[in-house]
Amino acid sequence: MTRIHTTAVVDSKAELASDVEVGPFSVIGPNVKIGSGTKIGSHSVIEGYTTIGQQNIFAHFAAIGGPPQDMKYRGEPTQLIIGDRNTIREFTTIHTGTSQDEGITRIGNDNWIMAYVHIAHDCQIGNHTIFSSNAQIAGHVHVNDWAIMGGMSGVHQFVRIGQHAMLGGASALVQDIPPFVIAAGDKASPHGINVEGLKRRGFSSETISALRQAYKVLYKDGLSFEDAKVELQKMVIASAGDAATAEKLAQFHDFIAASTRGIIR
Repeated sequence: MTRIHTTAVVDSKAELASDVEVGPFSVIGPNVKIGSGTKIGSHSVIEGYTTIGQQNIFAHFAAIGGPPQDMKYRGEPTQLIIGDRNTIREFTTIHTGTSQDEGITRIGNDNWIMAYVHIAHDCQIGNHTIFSSNAQIAGHVHVNDWAIMGGMSGVHQFVRIGQHAMLGGASALVQDIPPFVIAAGDKASPHGINVEGLKRRGFSSETISALRQAYKVLYKDGLSFEDAKVELQKMVIASAGDAATAEKLAQFHDFIAASTRGIIR
């Protein structure tokens, strides 16, 4: 049976699974759908066209599905879609999308989002990410799987953060971070491959060594950006005998090649 505190306000049109918990003084809007096993803490607001999956935890005072902080927004029925098993802590704000983009803000699965985080309109968040307290990302930012955002970091709109990348605390990021790279500073600059993180996630020593060599090609060998892309493509081809390494090198190369805002360098 759904456990809704007597002081909570849940619109009759909201769709909640039978075992959803809603804490004291929380408000659930009419266009909200919440999946099985999800728990909503006290004093939280979930509004807008928001769809939430299973087994998520929302701490107290979360503000989820609010309208985008975009002066072009005119009340269009844009969406927020949140996957499964995410933890979203106190005072986090996550907004719906805008018609200037796909119209959907997405949060994947198994993400750990700490207190006071802001995820703006049209952001696309992958799986297994960590947002440390007070991390703030502007509109249209893409954060790929296993990326880590340091506390009090800020990210400019339209920036992409590659898988397994790490942004240090109190950093200001204005361009893309390639996959597997550590970045930090104001403004953020590259500081090597996220070796410890990759070891913890089961990357082989051969793959890590290849990624370190790819980093050297991009950042240490004095090559132009275009020449570095050529050399990285050669590395992908040369590693064809090791499928796992070839895949990761291809991810590194393809992310860089697709950058429109430019990468940190």
